[in-house]
Amino acid sequence: MDNNFTLELDDEAATLAFGAALGKVIIPNLTIYLHGDLGAGKTTLVRGLLHGLGFTGKVKSPTYTLVEPYENIEAVQGVLNLYHFDLYRFNDEEEWESAGFRDYFNAASVCLIEWPEKAEHILPTPDIDVYFEIKPDGRNVRLVGHSLPAHICVKNIKELCN
Repeated sequence: MDNNFTLELDDEAATLAFGAALGKVIIPNLTIYLHGDLGAGKTTLVRGLLHGLGFTGKVKSPTYTLVEPYENIEAVQGVLNLYHFDLYRFNDEEEWESAGFRDYFNAASVCLIEWPEKAEHILPTPDIDVYFEIKPDGRNVRLVGHSLPAHICVKNIKELCN
């Protein structure tokens, strides 16, 4: 099964649209790592995904809070909880345990994690890796699925975007 998909995104609107398309194919119980430099489009993708799921509130980067919860969101496969982590400023593994972040990773949730390399020793293995590469005229986004549910999501997003 093909577990890899790359797409060129011309601008912020294209990143939001891709996020919305991703929202149509995600299912609960996924851990998604978001890789890329500052300004690559990670939070924009999350914003598009949430808006694609029908969330109408403000979507902000959890740079200072480490996580922003979006709970009881209607998705294609039922209600899910989405947790958006930004670990850019993360530097204390004890904080992870004391905050109870481990509990967010469960069968009813999707966890999107920016800067996962900052906590690679304590995070669950990703189902999907999303890599952003900034180009002179936009960016590329590449998805790599590692689990069977992730392979299905990658296949479905590929069909939606082609």
